[in-house]
Amino acid sequence: MNRRASILGLAILAAGAPGMPAAAQKLNPVQWSLTAEPDRVAPGARILARLTARIEAGWHLYSLAAPQPIISTSIRLGDNPAIASARIYQPKAHTTFDPNFGVNVDTYQDEAVFLLDVQTAPAAQPGPLELAATVRFQSCNNKMCLPPRRVAVKAAVTLDASAKTLAPPVPEGYTLFDPAAPGAKPAAPSSQGLLMFMLVAFGIGLAALFTPCCFPMVPIVVSFFLNKPAGSRARSLGDAALFWLGIMVLFTLLGLAATAVLGPFGVVQLGSNVWVNAFLALVFLAFALSLLGAFEMRLPSGLLTRLDRASQGGGIAGTLLMGLTFSLTSFACVGPFVGTLLAASVQSGGVRPLAGMVAFAAGLATPFFFLALFPSYLKRLPKSGGWMERVKVVMGFLILAAMFKYLSAVDQVMQWNLLTRERFLAAWIVLFGLAGLYLLGLLRLPGGESDERLGLGRLLTGAALLALAISLAPGMFGARLGELDAYVPASANESGLQWMKNQYREALESARSQNKQVLVSFTGYACTNCHWMKANMFTRPEIAAAMKEYVLVELFTDGTDEASAANQKLEETKFSTVAIPYYAILSPDERVAASFPGLTRDPGEFLRFLRAGMR
Repeated sequence: MNRRASILGLAILAAGAPGMPAAAQKLNPVQWSLTAEPDRVAPGARILARLTARIEAGWHLYSLAAPQPIISTSIRLGDNPAIASARIYQPKAHTTFDPNFGVNVDTYQDEAVFLLDVQTAPAAQPGPLELAATVRFQSCNNKMCLPPRRVAVKAAVTLDASAKTLAPPVPEGYTLFDPAAPGAKPAAPSSQGLLMFMLVAFGIGLAALFTPCCFPMVPIVVSFFLNKPAGSRARSLGDAALFWLGIMVLFTLLGLAATAVLGPFGVVQLGSNVWVNAFLALVFLAFALSLLGAFEMRLPSGLLTRLDRASQGGGIAGTLLMGLTFSLTSFACVGPFVGTLLAASVQSGGVRPLAGMVAFAAGLATPFFFLALFPSYLKRLPKSGGWMERVKVVMGFLILAAMFKYLSAVDQVMQWNLLTRERFLAAWIVLFGLAGLYLLGLLRLPGGESDERLGLGRLLTGAALLALAISLAPGMFGARLGELDAYVPASANESGLQWMKNQYREALESARSQNKQVLVSFTGYACTNCHWMKANMFTRPEIAAAMKEYVLVELFTDGTDEASAANQKLEETKFSTVAIPYYAILSPDERVAASFPGLTRDPGEFLRFLRAGMR
C-alpha cells in the first residue's frame, strides 16, 4: 500500500547507529555520493563516475527495474554541452521477497555502487566540468516504506587537453541498464509473489473478524443456524458451505463494485456513511428484538421469511440472504482494510484485485463456516435444556449494545452530538447490567424457566457482565476505558492538545509563523483505531508533551463534505495510501519529515516517530 508505500506496515523504525541524530536515522536511511575517475581528462575522453548509496542496516533500496507499484531507483545525469553521452550500469542485486508489496524483487542492502560511463564531447572547452546526477528512489524496511525521495549529487572534473589518464573499465558483475530493453521494464509479479499476497490478504481477513462490525455477527450467525430445521449431516455441511461461499462471492463482488464506482477511498467511506450505518443499526435492532422474543421470526425481514419458505427445505435463500447481510454489515468496518488492499493491488493490474478480494473474503468467512457448521450439529444434541434460550436472550442484549456503535457513527458524522459519551455509556451499562441480572435469575422474561438451578458457569458469566457494566461507569465522568475507548464517543479534548480541524493550509501558515513543524493526523469520524489513539496514546504525558512541539491538524477523510474529499486527495497523492489513521510530520513548505501509518500500542515507538521530525 504505502505502507503502502508499505501495504501492511504498522511500525516506525527503532533508533539506528549510536551518535547519529534520530531525525537523520529516520529520514535519511540512504546517503548518496558521487565521485569521478579520473578527475582530470582530455576533451573527448571517458569518465567513470561512481554513484554510491550507503544504506542503513535494516533498510533496502530497489533496483533500476523493480516491478510496479514499487518505485524503482532512477538516475538522470544533468544536461551539459560538454557531455556527449552517458550509460548507466547497475551492480548485481539480491532477489528477495518484499513483504511490503508481496513480490520477489531485486534490492540492495548496506551499499550499492552504480556506474555512470560518461563520454565527454571532443569539442568541449577546457576547464571545470560539473557532473550532476539526480536520483529518485524509495527506501523500505520489512515493515514500512518511506515516501519516494529525490536527491541531487555532484562531482567536479577538469577538462585538460594535456591530460593522459584514462578511465578504468567497467568491472565484471555490472550490467548495462537500457530503459528500452525488455528486461528493464517493470516485470509482472511472480506466481510466488501472488501466492504470498493472497496469504497476507487471507490473514488480514481473519484478523478483520475482530472488528466491531464483524464480531457482533458471531451470535447472529449462531442464532440463525440454531433455528434452521434439523437435517442430515450432509445437509448441515452443505448449509455451512453455502453460507461460506455466499460470503466470499457477495463480499468480493461488493468490494470490486464499490471500488469501481467509488474508488479506494469510497470503500473507506462506507464505514462512516450515514445511510449505511443507519441501515445497519436497524438490522441490529431487528435481530436483537427477535432474540429477545419480540417477534416470532428469527430474522428482521419478512422477505427473508417468504424466500425461506419458497426455497427447497427453506434454507438456500435464507442462507444466501444471511451471507449478504453479513457482507453489508462487515463492509462498514473493514472498508479501510479493503480500500488499502485494493489501492495497492489495482496498481499491479491483472488478477491481483480479484485474487486479493477473494483471499480476503475467504479469510473473513472461514470462521463462520465452522460457526455455521457447529450449531447445525448442536441443535441435534439431546437434552439441550433452557441454556439455549438464555444464550439467545443474552445475545439479544449484546447485539442491542452493538447497535449503539452504528448509531454513534451516524451521530458523529452528522455532528449532532446527541449520542454523547455519557449517554452512550449509560445505554451500555444498562444493557450489560440487564444481561447479567437475567443470567443470575434476578430478571425474568416470558418463556424463561424460573425453577432451573443456577449453575457455576451461568453465575460467573452473569457476574462478569455486571462487573463490566459497573466498570464502564467511570468513563461517564471522563475516565479512560482502555481498549473500549475505540468504540465509544470520545471525551472533549481529553489530551488537552489544540487541534486544527480540516485546515491544512492554515496549519502550514501557522507553523511558518511559529517556526514549527506540522503534525498531520489523517483520521475519521467513525474510525475506531483513530479514537483509540486519541484516547490512549495522545493522552500519555510524554506523548502529549512531544506533540505540543508541533502545530496539530486533523484531516478527516471519511466524511461526505468537500473538506473530506480534499483531504482524501491529499493523502492519496502525497502519501500513496488511503489508510486511517495515518500520521505525518511536514515542514511549512510541505516537505515530509516523517510518517507513521496505523495504530500502535507501543508509546516508545510513537514517541520515536514524533522526535524524528523535531528540528
